[in-house]
Amino acid sequence: MQHQTTIAAIATPPGRGGVGVIRLSGPQAYAITEQLTQKALPKARMAGFRQFLDLQGEVLDEGLVICFPNPNSFTGEDVVELQGHGGPVIQNALLARCLELGATAAKAGEFSMRAFENGKLDLVQAEAIADLIDATSQAAARSAVRSLQGAFSHKVNTVLEKLIHLRLHVEAAIDFPEEEIDFLADGKILSLLQDVQHSVAAVQQSARQGQLLREGLQVVIAGKPNAGKSSLLNALAGIERAIVTDIAGTTRDVLHEKISLNGLPITLTDTAGLRETGDVVEKEGIRRAIKEIEQADLLLLVYDLSQGEDPLQLAREYFEHHLEPKRLMLIGNKCDLTGAAAQIGDFQGFRHITVSAKQETGVQSLIEAITAHAGFQPEEDTFIARTRHLDAMKRTQHYLAEAHEQLVVFHAGELVAESLRLAQNALGEITGDFSADDLLGKIFGSFCIGK
Repeated sequence: MQHQTTIAAIATPPGRGGVGVIRLSGPQAYAITEQLTQKALPKARMAGFRQFLDLQGEVLDEGLVICFPNPNSFTGEDVVELQGHGGPVIQNALLARCLELGATAAKAGEFSMRAFENGKLDLVQAEAIADLIDATSQAAARSAVRSLQGAFSHKVNTVLEKLIHLRLHVEAAIDFPEEEIDFLADGKILSLLQDVQHSVAAVQQSARQGQLLREGLQVVIAGKPNAGKSSLLNALAGIERAIVTDIAGTTRDVLHEKISLNGLPITLTDTAGLRETGDVVEKEGIRRAIKEIEQADLLLLVYDLSQGEDPLQLAREYFEHHLEPKRLMLIGNKCDLTGAAAQIGDFQGFRHITVSAKQETGVQSLIEAITAHAGFQPEEDTFIARTRHLDAMKRTQHYLAEAHEQLVVFHAGELVAESLRLAQNALGEITGDFSADDLLGKIFGSFCIGK
């Protein structure tokens, strides 16, 4: 797809820096650059020093020009990078001059969108660019690079090839009913279908790990005042992030800390102690705490072991609508005051862990319990995945299950074929083989300008 417009944008982050890059892409990129510099372009992929001139011929800035001819460029179009100085004033002036010469201001993600449309990247690889920029840990960055290099796409395309091969067999059985062999009943199609189902399940499992690496886990620490919530946040974060005192109600607001536990990105939230209070500020803190509890992936109910409290009774009081073992862990704190050993166990179906946040006893066991609870088991070939990828695979599994039922129970070849077609469409959404325009707009609209 060749666009008629030439787009331009600042490709480096806002702020002051030694170098600032303006990127142009489109059919007029070379002509605009020649007018901007009043000189011939340097050879392809060779840096050439040039002065950048305004309408009156005065020097706006000076720097390097690098040209990338189509189709061997990032977008598949003619691309030029103008590498000038990194001040925001001069960068904006240079961009304005490019727009004055006929370029159009690029929308968010438009460069990557053009690369996708021109077949330089599939949709997974395009998303991996944004994920690599936004990576919050080395593990997430490595996984994003693997997705960018095509690891995720290769796995999806391998399954798609199997699915297409299966569809060919089913269509043949429908189109040639006069053949002596009943292809729907000879066991081959069932075997191929089960192989596809197993392959999708394997990719789905890897994608779940990739989703955790990208999106992380929202963990909220809650409980009564002075139970040791802030001490636990400090112990998990490895720094004194929250104020800790013996005065109940010290934490009045929600405190967020982004950390990595065994490679798993965590947004850890310390909340105000839950209790009845007449203090207006503390009431607002408790209201915000309840809001965070509603949105948490995992709740850590911290209680004081030395007070002899029933943690499940506290959970019923504070988390009436969230008493699910998959969302709630019971953390008995201050085991150093009771002489109890730090350990992991079970309390009426809920994970129960005793620690001393102040002494940091049992904290490593808690970290391992959190990552295990999330199902996080990063592998060397883990790739970044998004919620939409998992949704597409879930729908693929649904249609494959339908096809299995139609084949085994009803022997309905046409219905098997239709379910397989829908499965292929759902799986193809991941790489962009089947993608609605509004989906593409939403995905690329989340990118930064200039990318």
